[in-house]
Amino acid sequence: MSDLSGRQAIITGGLSGIGLAIATALTSAGASVAVGSRSARGNDDPRHAGQLDQLRAAGQKVHAGPLDVTDQRSIDAFVATAQEALGAIDILVNAAGMTREQPVCGHSDALWHDILDTNLTGAFRMTRALLPSMIENRHGRIINIGSTAATVGWADNPAYCASKAGLLGLTRCVALEGAAHGVNCVMVSPTWVETELMRRDVEEIVHAEGKGRSVQQAIADIADENPQKRIIQPQEIADLVAFLCSDASRGLTMENIQVTGGALW
Repeated sequence: MSDLSGRQAIITGGLSGIGLAIATALTSAGASVAVGSRSARGNDDPRHAGQLDQLRAAGQKVHAGPLDVTDQRSIDAFVATAQEALGAIDILVNAAGMTREQPVCGHSDALWHDILDTNLTGAFRMTRALLPSMIENRHGRIINIGSTAATVGWADNPAYCASKAGLLGLTRCVALEGAAHGVNCVMVSPTWVETELMRRDVEEIVHAEGKGRSVQQAIADIADENPQKRIIQPQEIADLVAFLCSDASRGLTMENIQVTGGALW
């Protein structure tokens, strides 16, 4: 198991799906965590009591608060309160993300900007906020949650694919800027992962098909198309991220690690 004792992490999108699994893995490994989410109100938010109890079970410091990665003022406020609660942040996991199907022909500017602002520019803003202190302290880990969409196209998802391809470029640039200062930057790119976001995506696909296929059947078909005949679980992503945040991963930077079970998409 990775040892992250004495480390402080920020996880965007940290109260659901992959982000929550990562936050749980990091606390279990000994890190203190600050989880940000658009829906969060604070450390005593009753709507997220279950998630916060889950994070606190490991006995580490946990801070939760509102975070909109498309709003610089929200980022500044969250980073300041996280640093006050935990201390200097040396791990950043950019897990906040969104997607919505819309073909290139007829794609709205508003949706394009929303997706890129969340998935790509949001990660840039968070990195810009935290990289200077990591460089000064000569230690840092920045993990960007990407997708196979960074390297494989997906019809009707131009903004999502563009945002993840851009995130890969950002990852490589940050890795180069941080390399001489003990700061690693890696992108983890899964295929389909069994989360509520996946279910919503599949619901949208099924609705667009109009063929009467059920969501359950569509999910079963996705699993059957995977060479391992299954769907990747959030815990698999979380365990990998915990390793990438540990001292054992010192030589791993500028990589795009795909977690696919052998699938291209």
